[in-house]
Amino acid sequence: MKGRTILLVEDNRQDEMLILRALRKVNLANEVEVARDGQQALDYLLAEDKPLPAVVMLDVGLPRIGGIEVLEQLRAAPRTRLLPVVILTSSDEERDRLRSYENGANSFVRKPLDFAEFAETVARLGVYWLATNKPPQG
Repeated sequence: MKGRTILLVEDNRQDEMLILRALRKVNLANEVEVARDGQQALDYLLAEDKPLPAVVMLDVGLPRIGGIEVLEQLRAAPRTRLLPVVILTSSDEERDRLRSYENGANSFVRKPLDFAEFAETVARLGVYWLATNKPPQG
C-alpha cells in the first residue's frame, strides 16, 4: 500500500481531519494530498508533470467548481479517464448519486453522521482502494 497517494478533495476542514484520522487508524501509510476546491483538484490531476494518485475521494459540494463537474472533466481527459474516483459526500440527493454514476464515478458513498460510523466507512474505503482493488496498468 505504501507509495500510493490519495487525493482528498474536501472543503470542510472538520471532515478532512476525520478522514485523515480514520486512514491513519487502519495504518494506511499512504500520502494524502488535499485539494480544497474543484479547481485545485483539476490543477493537481491534469498537470502532466505529477504522478496520478491511486484514488480520488471527491466531495460533491465544492467551491469554485463542483464535484460533478470535476468528475466530468476527469473522464473527458485521456490522462484521468480511468482514474478511480469515489464520491464521498454528505449529499443524500438521488440526482447527485445518479449524475455521479452517469459521469463515471466508481463509487458513491454518503458520509455517515455518526463519528464512529464515518471513521469506519473511510477506513474501509481506504483499505479497499489501496490494498484490495487492482487498477488498470499504465
